[in-house]
Amino acid sequence: MTSRDKAGCPTATLPLDRLLASLAANVEQLGKRWEIAVCDRRAKETRRKAEMAPAVELHTPLFYATCALGGVLSTGLTHLAVTPLDLVKCNMQVDPNKYRDISSGFGVLLQEQGLGGFFKGWMATLVGYSCQGACKFGFYEYFKKCYSDMAGPENADRLKTVIYLAASASAEVIADIALCPMEAVKVRIQTQPGFARCLTDGLPKLVQSEGAFGLYKGILPLWGRQIPYTMMKFACFETIVEMVYKHAVPKPKDECSKPLQLAVSFAGGYIAGVLCAAVSHPADNLVSFLNNAKGATVADAITTLGLWGLFTRGLPLRIIMVGTLTGAQWATYDAFKVFVGLPTSGGVSSSYRATPTLPQVDHEKQN
Repeated sequence: MTSRDKAGCPTATLPLDRLLASLAANVEQLGKRWEIAVCDRRAKETRRKAEMAPAVELHTPLFYATCALGGVLSTGLTHLAVTPLDLVKCNMQVDPNKYRDISSGFGVLLQEQGLGGFFKGWMATLVGYSCQGACKFGFYEYFKKCYSDMAGPENADRLKTVIYLAASASAEVIADIALCPMEAVKVRIQTQPGFARCLTDGLPKLVQSEGAFGLYKGILPLWGRQIPYTMMKFACFETIVEMVYKHAVPKPKDECSKPLQLAVSFAGGYIAGVLCAAVSHPADNLVSFLNNAKGATVADAITTLGLWGLFTRGLPLRIIMVGTLTGAQWATYDAFKVFVGLPTSGGVSSSYRATPTLPQVDHEKQN
């Protein structure tokens, strides 16, 4: 019986050595599959994090240089585009009898100088405001980070408006040092017929007649105009954009499309620009008057323009110009930031959340 079973039936079990070898092969194959799966998951996670992370790391020298380049593009190009408005405004400020209002100002310039006359001083405008924009936006981001760190994570959010004001004022002090010589040449070219054709001959001519310090005789009125303007420009923009995302947009900023974010940037910049124009206009009249008349003083400007004229001469045109200018600046600046992979300005974005708090949260979870 036993021999028949052995002869007629196959063995139901494998020998022990073959069984162990088969198990080892299966385990090895399973391990390889598991390793491939883990590597794929890690690779996908790495790619996902790389896609979410900004192309330029925040608050690094490269980040500040990128913001400065965005300031060059946004400020220089937008000021160049509104040169005709700026030209009429400056002439209304220095010669109110000849250039009585906006329409007559354009008419007089067109009659006397033709269409080409509307872009007098364009080179000084482009160079001056490009330098100013680089310093303004680059140093604003730098000082905002510095002052936020000085305040600490507990106070930074509570004092954010103060931080915006302090950072923008600090940045503008530096920016105006770069702008002032070009502004002096620009005003002379635009308001004194025959003074110079452009920056290349106007700058040496001004230095020759008044010395190097003559380029900076309008620095105090320029600070008086630009520092309040920039403080209003940045603080109002930040506050307006944050309120728009909080109350008017039904989803968080990070979930909004880039065109919508840029539209918010333009709207916030335009409203901030209107407020900027009203605050800084008296000093703008002084800058134009002092740079136009050799040896003129602030008292001479007040006597000529009058106190009411100091606040109102050319104001409607400047509101139109500055509102459009500021809105276009923020839209251009943020469009450039989107192009290089950075988040848009203002509002609450996860990209700008305070990183120092993250280790503390992880530590609390571990405990």
